[in-house]
Amino acid sequence: QVQLVETGGGLVQAGGSLRLSCVASGRIFSINTMGWGRQAPGKQRELVATITNSGRTNYTDSVKGRFTVSKENAQNSVYLQMNSLKPEDTAVYFCYAGATMFASWGQGTQVTVSS
Repeated sequence: QVQLVETGGGLVQAGGSLRLSCVASGRIFSINTMGWGRQAPGKQRELVATITNSGRTNYTDSVKGRFTVSKENAQNSVYLQMNSLKPEDTAVYFCYAGATMFASWGQGTQVTVSS
């Protein structure tokens, strides 16, 4: 399996920015996709941004143009740059790693956007 540790959450005013970081360890050679999901209170967890080993990115519609996912292979890391944050972006954000045989999630980091 893969272990994922996130950092970078916090409290920010609407319109502000935050950058989340995630470091992977374990069976990193098996990962083919990394990214970020989030879960707001009372809602299901959703994937908001992913990046494949080849660098192809995908975003859910609500964050397109505001969030940018990137990775650094040498550091086994994935990042999420979040700009123009909105109160509806408030959620616990989870790092994600996908492989053919499994998917792993980190413990999560809280992002709170105040209006």
